Amino acid sequence: MSKLTDVPKRILIGRALRSDRLGETLLPKRIALPVFASDPLSSVAYAPGEVLLVLSIAGVSAYHFSPWIAAAVVVLMFTVVASYRQNVHAYPSGGGDYEVANTNLGPKAGLTVASALLVDYVLTVAVSISSGVENLGSAVPFIVEHKVFSALAVIVLLTLMNLRGVKESGKLFAIPTYVFVSGVFLLIAWGSFRGLVLGDTMKAPTADLEIKPEHQGLAGFALVFLLLRAFSSGCAALTGVEAISNGVPAFRKPKSRNAANTLALMGLFAVTMFCGIIGLALATDVRMAENPAHDLLSGGVPVGPDYVQNPVITQVAEAVFGKDTFFFVLLAAATALVLFLAANTAYNGFPVLGSILAQDRYLPRQLHTRGDRLAFSNGIVLLAGAAGLLVWVYGADSTRLIQLYIVGVFVSFTLSQTGMVRHWNRHLLTERDPAKRRHMHRSRAINAFGAFFTGLVLVVVLATKFTHGAWVALLGMVIFYVTMSAIRRHYDHVAGELSAPEGPSEDSARPSRVHSVVLISKIHRPTLRALAYARLMRSDTLEALSVNVDPAETKALREEWERRGIDVPLKVLDSPYREITRPVIEYVRGIRRDSPRDIVSVIIPEYVVGHWYEHLLHNQSALRLKGRLLFSPGVMVTSVPYQLASSEVAKKRARRRQEWNAPGSVRRGPAGPPPKDGGH
Repeated sequence: MSKLTDVPKRILIGRALRSDRLGETLLPKRIALPVFASDPLSSVAYAPGEVLLVLSIAGVSAYHFSPWIAAAVVVLMFTVVASYRQNVHAYPSGGGDYEVANTNLGPKAGLTVASALLVDYVLTVAVSISSGVENLGSAVPFIVEHKVFSALAVIVLLTLMNLRGVKESGKLFAIPTYVFVSGVFLLIAWGSFRGLVLGDTMKAPTADLEIKPEHQGLAGFALVFLLLRAFSSGCAALTGVEAISNGVPAFRKPKSRNAANTLALMGLFAVTMFCGIIGLALATDVRMAENPAHDLLSGGVPVGPDYVQNPVITQVAEAVFGKDTFFFVLLAAATALVLFLAANTAYNGFPVLGSILAQDRYLPRQLHTRGDRLAFSNGIVLLAGAAGLLVWVYGADSTRLIQLYIVGVFVSFTLSQTGMVRHWNRHLLTERDPAKRRHMHRSRAINAFGAFFTGLVLVVVLATKFTHGAWVALLGMVIFYVTMSAIRRHYDHVAGELSAPEGPSEDSARPSRVHSVVLISKIHRPTLRALAYARLMRSDTLEALSVNVDPAETKALREEWERRGIDVPLKVLDSPYREITRPVIEYVRGIRRDSPRDIVSVIIPEYVVGHWYEHLLHNQSALRLKGRLLFSPGVMVTSVPYQLASSEVAKKRARRRQEWNAPGSVRRGPAGPPPKDGGH
């Protein structure tokens, strides 16, 4: 089976890498920016549109509030970036928000943050890819007609890219991300030049349309609530900011400084692009509506269900560059592609966080295992599966999915910044150096303001989005929290059972006697080898055991046994229902019942074969027996292998591999403290 699956695996993800090449996969800043910041950078493709969509409920007149909403988002972005710069310096190990909350606020707060981040990473993949499919679908009808299939295909493609390793996927994603950023900056610069210097009139394709407001003349609390809802939608621009603090170990040295600089650069790019798109949308009279078929009017008549509402960035690009021009097509293509690649932020954050949680025994240990390409393969596959399920359930509809968004990230923002305040308070108690104390006071003030501001935004997001789908994200967080708590309890319970006592114990005491039982079905080479091995063990008692499922074969076995003069007693168990496993289990347990202080050693001859299909033809009874005997206390199971000729095929195949390693030799994650329960 290994040969059958190994060839396509190597084609898809490449050759396995040795553990000592882990340093070669670390990222320089120029690659780290598109790898970890593609999500917040690409959000300018839909975040400005979400602001205008919400404001359109009150009609075009409400659009004049959009600059103020953009300003609030900018203040929040700079606050979060400044706060996280403190995080990456204080906690460079890659635990990010989880480590900060867990260390300073306790395990429950840490687990809450971890649950929120895991949900948000899954949503990042689902929203980004669904939005990208919708953008591309306006030009390619096939994609619109098969939206779910197309989104799932993109998830599979991204998964394969990331399984090849962080550095390789970063190189693949760097070019389109930089093309997109350059295109948006060119759009803002050229649009500003045309409008402010040349005095050109630029009109979006929807400029002549009217908006039919759902609620005319909103005022008082209703207007405030609408503005808060628009602000919470605009906060989609902040998703993914925390990924850099979770990905510090992937940076080249000096890790903390490189991560902090990348974070600052990402924040500067994101706010400039976001504000530029909002400003140009107002200048070109872009019109957006939550229900365009009925709320957008042309000459007083609804545009109808056949109307395709293009994203804000596409409409602005058409107004500034002109439709079908080179720069328009380039930006449209880069926008669609970068939305797909924005999911890469989650593909880098989720597996690293999953690895840390697995090391802390909150998730299965397999998530702490590195794959052939030194990426956390199991975490990547788990993320892809969860995002694919969401895409399928929600029909790859970004409008529905985005309502679930943002809640998780602001939960982690708030608890993380609160934890950082506790962090500085603790260090200020012992620090006496005046310069360092001044630095700590400044950092604490930044984190305290960040905690207050993000907490306020969290309340706003929950109030404005709960009934629109945010409750699903909260439910997901609860499910993750309960599941991880149960996994931790299980690991703790197992660790307690397995811990070695200081004094003498039943497990360390020498058993009174050892009864060896060799299972046989007929006399052949494997049987003779197993009997020879059993004699070598010098057990107190030794017997051969067979089950009578065919009287003729059993008779032949007895006669052969006597003819050969084998000096080991042969016991045959009757099996009226032709079972093998049950009679053996009952017999072995009967020995244990009669002599509880004795050990029973069950010796099973097994064939070693070289082809995957041969496993289906041999050893099935042995596998079932071993599986059942594992649950029998005081019973030891030993397999005595007998290599068939075909096993040489597997041996030669192993020798031909240039980089042959023992199973598991390159699988473990980054160096760290050993598991507390002995690795189970």
